[in-house]
Amino acid sequence: MTPPAEPVIGVLALQGDVREHLITLAGCGVVARPVRRPAELDGLAGIVLPGGESTTIDKLSRIFELRDPLVAALRAGLPAFGSCAGMILLADRVLDGRPDQQTFGGLDVTVRRNAFGRQVDSFETDIEMTGLDGGPVHAVFIRAPWVEQVGEGVEVLGRVSHDAPSGADDRIVAVRQGALLATSFHPEVTGDPRVHEVFVAMVRERS
Repeated sequence: MTPPAEPVIGVLALQGDVREHLITLAGCGVVARPVRRPAELDGLAGIVLPGGESTTIDKLSRIFELRDPLVAALRAGLPAFGSCAGMILLADRVLDGRPDQQTFGGLDVTVRRNAFGRQVDSFETDIEMTGLDGGPVHAVFIRAPWVEQVGEGVEVLGRVSHDAPSGADDRIVAVRQGALLATSFHPEVTGDPRVHEVFVAMVRERS
């Protein structure tokens, strides 16, 4: 009997931490490939929306005519994991965004863009994350958003207490709703694959 093929997970490759996500996913035992064109959505079992600049990714998704088919795929149940800017792109509502900024949506959350401050306010810390075995995850926050409000169907997976200039305390930084997972931080840059493994498990459940 032929063994089942490994699921194919795409990484939106318009801007941001694309290479790091591809490497981490490959280490999780799946086929990982970059996605820039609508046709490259075909055959995907899941997709990662990387960190980067959410407004730039939004604009490029329209230039490459990828926005509408990607939104349709998400609405149809394609599992997705968004880190940092990817969290913003998955959110239904964004605070402090540009007037012309759009998101792909799907997560019933309100996020605040650049909530922890500017680039110089970037920081690292260890946080406990629900569903993650092996102790705290080391989280890297770079011009990161946080979640200000969640809908009834959203599970909060992680929070952080941080003495940021804004006075932020106990902010939501990891959430899941159905087939959608999002983190404010960048698990792709730490060498710890556990968050990606959670997403791969979600994809396998749906495949």
